Amino acid sequence: MGRRDDAHGGRLAARAEDPDGTGEATNDLERAHELRSAVLCAGVLLSFLLLLDWGSGLITPWRSLLWCVLAGLLYAVLYPQRVSAGGNCLTARGLVRGHRVRTDLLVSVRCLDGVSQRLLLRDRLEGRVEIDPGVLVRHPHLWFCLERGARKAADDGSLLCGATALRRLSERVDRETARAVFKISGLE
Repeated sequence: MGRRDDAHGGRLAARAEDPDGTGEATNDLERAHELRSAVLCAGVLLSFLLLLDWGSGLITPWRSLLWCVLAGLLYAVLYPQRVSAGGNCLTARGLVRGHRVRTDLLVSVRCLDGVSQRLLLRDRLEGRVEIDPGVLVRHPHLWFCLERGARKAADDGSLLCGATALRRLSERVDRETARAVFKISGLE
């Protein structure tokens, strides 16, 4: 199935082979852990609120429904994206819908700062994907698929904006990969 990844204490993601042999890279194993955490957080909140109402004698069907909706909203906020890359496409699938971008037709890559840092990718076909750059750092195989397509887009002249953001992300991925290799080999 998969190999043991001692740096992260888990299994390495398996790669499914495409017909052209390029393979598909995903963040499925990390996403499964985050999904369990989202369910656990929503369940704990719901249990706490229902027990608090029951203990104080204020529980009613309407309040119970309100707490269920609140727990559902927390789950929706914490729901992790499934990011996959392969065949010159990067796909991010959320709770409701997914977005796809052709990495070999990229026109811009922007790093959006805010509460959480996001990477915004746009392609020539009006595709748009917004992902957490940490996913690319934690899963170098996803990064290499994106980098291969972005390099082709830059060589073709379609990548107009984002060379600096890609270079910084590349340095960050290289730094974290080297740190993981040193940690595994005991040289850290």
